[in-house]
Amino acid sequence: MDKITEDMTIQEIFLKYPEHKDNLAEVLMNSGLGCVGCAASSFETLKEGLMAHGMSEEDLSKIINDLNSVIQKS
Repeated sequence: MDKITEDMTIQEIFLKYPEHKDNLAEVLMNSGLGCVGCAASSFETLKEGLMAHGMSEEDLSKIINDLNSVIQKS
């Protein structure tokens, strides 16, 4: 089964799962991240982006779990 991982770029996530883009964006926005429109989304990994915004490893894990919950709901 496909999974979103910390080493994927934000852009890669949205390109890979276009059918879930609105819900994925909602998870990121609700986490305080404006990654969807950020210029760095094409080259910055999910982990790099979260760490740049002062998020912890625990925050990263929760957000990845939330993102994966979205893509598993088909």
